[in-house]
Amino acid sequence: MVINRTIVSRLEYSQFLLVTQKNYTLTYFAEHSESISHDAINRYLSREKLTPSMLWEHQKNEIVPSVNGIIVFDDTVLDKTHSEFIELSKWQYSGAVKDVVKGIGVVTCVYYNPELKRFWAIDYRIYAPDQDGKTKVNHIVDMLNSLVFSKN
Repeated sequence: MVINRTIVSRLEYSQFLLVTQKNYTLTYFAEHSESISHDAINRYLSREKLTPSMLWEHQKNEIVPSVNGIIVFDDTVLDKTHSEFIELSKWQYSGAVKDVVKGIGVVTCVYYNPELKRFWAIDYRIYAPDQDGKTKVNHIVDMLNSLVFSKN
C-alpha cells in the first residue's frame, strides 16, 4: 500500500529536475514517485523558490574536481506546448524536438569530471528576453562571471 506524503523536499524535486530528460511536469513527477502526490508537489512549488545560488550551495561540496574537468554551457527548452497560462512560456526552437515549440528556455552551467564520467549542474538561468532583455549569450557571460568571481 502506497501512502501519499504531503511534504516534498527540495532535494527530491531538484533530483527529479536533474535526471528527467523529457518531461518536467508535476504530473510526471507524481506518476513516477511512489509516495508523493500531485497535490503535495503543487503545494511545494507554490511556496518554494529554487534559485541558482541554492543550486550552487547544494552542489559545491559534492563536486569532485579534476585537472581535466570542463565547464559546459547548454540550453534547453522545457516543452510547455499544452500549457496556456505559464508566463515565461514562449515559442522557441527546441533542438530535442527539432522544431519550434512553446516552452520555457533554460541555460545551464555544468561541471564535468571526465575521469569519473560525472557531471554536476552548478548554475542556471531562465531565458526570458521579454522580461529581462538578455540573450542566451548574456546569461552565459553572467554565469561565467559568477563562476570566476563569486564561486569558491
